[in-house]
Amino acid sequence: MLSINPENQSERDNYKLLTGGIIPRPIAFVTTESETGVLNAAPFSYFNIVSADPPMISVSVQRKAGEQKDTARNAEFKNEFVVHIVDESNVEKVNQTSANLPADESEVELAELTTVDSEAISVPGLAESRFRMECVLEQNVQLGRHDGKPAADLLIGRVVRFHIDEAIYENGRIHADVLKAVSRLAGSNYAKLGEVFSLERPK
Repeated sequence: MLSINPENQSERDNYKLLTGGIIPRPIAFVTTESETGVLNAAPFSYFNIVSADPPMISVSVQRKAGEQKDTARNAEFKNEFVVHIVDESNVEKVNQTSANLPADESEVELAELTTVDSEAISVPGLAESRFRMECVLEQNVQLGRHDGKPAADLLIGRVVRFHIDEAIYENGRIHADVLKAVSRLAGSNYAKLGEVFSLERPK
């Protein structure tokens, strides 16, 4: 096997190994609101569950040359954000929001997405998602270093509302085959669920 010291590689080289080897990755499609009321939307594949009691999730937002992205800055300002699950029906619109827009322009308008009021927080959600979570910012853990500045904002969100399309929900469970979530691979590649198999845990 190859043995590689990440300290001997560039950030881009390490990024390629991480995103190529840690697959598939779920995608958090996050809406936040700026100080001036601009609704920001952006996808992030450094995303997962943190805790079920209370329900908490994490979204890692990488910085550019040490500067915060709109999502992290807005989440810190309002202490709120909404996370949507990306699926086969909305992934193309989500991809459009990856465009580099100025902070005063909304990706929601660019992708012609439909806003919907939240119940427990002030940041709107998006109707195109079949599963979304209203979150309050539990903590922002600033990680890494780039020229003396943090390299990433690890947003820990506590879920205060779940919104679930009834078509994907039954007896407290989500039907994965109906949700049809998609995941990120490396480069421009995404993946569908594919074949599902089960293994019983040892007792």
